[in-house]
Amino acid sequence: MARVRILVLSSSTGAGHDARAQAFAEWCFELYRHDVDVRIEQMLEKSSKLFSWGVSFYNWIQLKSPWMHKAFFLFVELLTILNRRSVRWGRRYYEKVLCDYRPHLVFSVHDCLNRGYFQLARKILGAEQVRCATYCGEFSGGFGYSINWVEPSADLYVSRTPTARDYAVKLGMPRERTRVRGHLMRPRAHLEVLSNGARRAYLEDTLLLSSRLSTIFLATGGNGANNHLELLAEMLPHARYVQAIVICGKNRDSYNEVMHWRSEHPELNCFVDGFSEEVHLLMQVSDAIVTRGGTTTCAKALHFKCPIIFNAIGGIMPQEELTVKFFRNGDAAPTISSADDFAELLEDWMRHRRTYDQLRQNFLGLRYQDTGTIVITELVDLAQEVSGSSLEPREFPPSRRRE
Repeated sequence: MARVRILVLSSSTGAGHDARAQAFAEWCFELYRHDVDVRIEQMLEKSSKLFSWGVSFYNWIQLKSPWMHKAFFLFVELLTILNRRSVRWGRRYYEKVLCDYRPHLVFSVHDCLNRGYFQLARKILGAEQVRCATYCGEFSGGFGYSINWVEPSADLYVSRTPTARDYAVKLGMPRERTRVRGHLMRPRAHLEVLSNGARRAYLEDTLLLSSRLSTIFLATGGNGANNHLELLAEMLPHARYVQAIVICGKNRDSYNEVMHWRSEHPELNCFVDGFSEEVHLLMQVSDAIVTRGGTTTCAKALHFKCPIIFNAIGGIMPQEELTVKFFRNGDAAPTISSADDFAELLEDWMRHRRTYDQLRQNFLGLRYQDTGTIVITELVDLAQEVSGSSLEPREFPPSRRRE
């Protein structure tokens, strides 16, 4: 039996929360093997029909009408009042998980799973028998940064950037219990780093693209919200100079449409995939990525030095605006609100290479070192305070460059 048990609270509103939960679980196994057990719970979906409907509605908004989320966001903020001291909706399921699993650490990676959840864990398990922590993936603060992220009684609050940490402190989180620890990406993202030769081989041999053309990566989240066909049409006039990588997430209709479009336009080099586990490799061979303001994708792009073009067609969700603002303040990423904007940007880059070069320089100026292991050991150490264990992490191997 594992000596340390950690319960991770997540939900599939978008793909970022689950991605960080998965990354944490993989890191724990990488560093501690079977001594640390991680149980991930989709707590909103499993605990309440109302919350399950809310998750589905959120994802529908993201896919169809991002502008609607401003009103939905304000409604969700009411949980601040509802879960001020305990969990109201979904309490029975959460109590059962706590009693059956008896975690040493309750670790939340979702804004709606902090307030009330930590208090109830201490009530059920005993205040000295459990620790509570939050990882917030937002890039900055302001409208869109949910107050539900901040539960002042948390033992540890981890932020992605100093800007976001300062906003959490402003909302009431004691600074001495906050940390800034970077991106929380999967271990393979730190291991699978392509050399120059490997990038060329990956482009030409795996993706069947050219290493001599500029590569634009049209990305999407797991839900598959995208404007691929509109953007691909604007790339056609520049087919002599650019090529496309396109992923469609779990949106089967989108995948079928893009595949059909590619067959009718052989003049544009184009690699197409559905839901990809190779995004970190695709970024390393791309000159720019077109994406919405999802924190996980943007963090990977920053880590792998792939400049971002923000897709604001149809509007920007409040949480996405926090990410856009972080890069906009650094003059490090353009935003397009229409296919015409994308066409103008491509035209500018084709005529004035220095425009792209300056953007990339600004973008790289926002990077910072992210080892990946520090936050994992801090969280496991927090759990060990109550488990009575004394575990030391295994040595994590250095990046293995593909030759």
